[in-house]
Order: sequence, then C-alpha cells, then structure tokens
Amino acid sequence: MTTFKQLTAIVPVALMLSGMGLAQTSTPPVDNGTQQASATAPAAQDSQSHTAPVFWVSSVEVFHSNHSPQLDIVRVRGLSSTEGWESGELIPLTKGVPADGVLDLAFVAEAPANNTTPTKYPLIEAVFAIEPGHPFKGVRVHGATNRVTLTSFPGYTEADGQPKDCSNCVGKFLLRKGAAVPVNRPQESVVREEDLPKNTRIIRDSEGIGTLDSDPNRTTIVLNEKGEIVVALVD
Repeated sequence: MTTFKQLTAIVPVALMLSGMGLAQTSTPPVDNGTQQASATAPAAQDSQSHTAPVFWVSSVEVFHSNHSPQLDIVRVRGLSSTEGWESGELIPLTKGVPADGVLDLAFVAEAPANNTTPTKYPLIEAVFAIEPGHPFKGVRVHGATNRVTLTSFPGYTEADGQPKDCSNCVGKFLLRKGAAVPVNRPQESVVREEDLPKNTRIIRDSEGIGTLDSDPNRTTIVLNEKGEIVVALVD
C-alpha cells in the first residue's frame, strides 16, 4: 500500500526574513497580521495526531512553476516505517536568512497509533512552495534517520542507498557486525547487523529490555539464545 499525501506550503519571504517563517497553508497567505496565529495552530493538532519525522528521505526535487507568481516547488519523497502514516508535510526549521543560504525542512507525518508490524517501507511524499524573491540557494530535508541536501535550484538528488526493512527477519540468524557467516547457515537465512537501520534496538539473550519508551521509527528485534530473531516490531 502506498501512502500519498501532499501539503503545499507557502513561505512568505517577509516572514522568513523576520524569523517567523513557520506558517503552513494550502494557499498563498495574505500578510494581514494573522500569520503568527496560523503558524502556531498546527502545533496543537500535531500533538493530538502523533506527528513524527518520516523514517527516511529518499529524494528531493525543486522546480519552478510556469505561471505567475513563479514559485519554487520543493517535492520530497520518502519511506515510512510502517503502513498507516498520513498527511506528510514539510515544516521549516530555518528562521531568518541561513548562514549557508540553505533552507532546512523537516519531513513529518501523522504516525499510526497501533501499527507495529515491520513492512517493506511504504512510500510517502510532500510538497512545499517558496514565494519569489527568497534568499535560498538550496534545501536540506531532514527525516528521522537521514537527511538529503539539494545544493541548487532547480534540481534533483537522491539519498545514498536505501535502508533494509525487517519484514521477513523473524526466524533468521542475526550476524554481528564484521562476523563471518556460520558454515551451517545459508546466506538467505542470515540478517546482517550492518544492513539494519542505525536506530534498530537489538535485545540479545543476555540483555534486559532497558526502557519502555516508544519511537514510531525504531525497529526492535529480540534474539533467542541461538542468536535467531524471534520478535521484530516497530515500537
């Protein structure tokens, strides 16, 4: 299942220069003194809907619109950790004019409340628009586990590689980093630790669970005394 949600956001240059550029809206805003109120409204909604960073940023594209006003459109594609993520959007982290001229955006979405089954990471994307006359020469998009930078407008760039999902990890042997595959185990029955996302929590046979904190982008795997994966979940 592919999750496809878009939200077009306009960044008024005047607001960005004054350090108030966090407004998100579906239409170009009118500078009538209400921008600050509209910028703070989504925060309460995000808290209620469990908004979190999207797991992985796959690509960033910027192109110019053909009709006046000629906006710079930022299109970001990514991968969510499980099924059920919705309403992907790009939130500005930049306030004022950045020292390196690059606009920083956070790629976020509404995380599902109860979906803990690892899957083959579903696709998700979002769109962000910047008004003419902005001071930015590039854009840097942050996800939960990586970031992708496009250094010039217009253009397109992709992340290096792609994270390995754990949708079929259960029952396989977890090979520690740098270790050789045991002679009695075929390659297809092995999961290499270095192939898993960096934030994967591994609970080995001699270890306790530690904490019960929750992270919708973290995969937890539990090993038995043989080093085999008996539990894999996104928690």
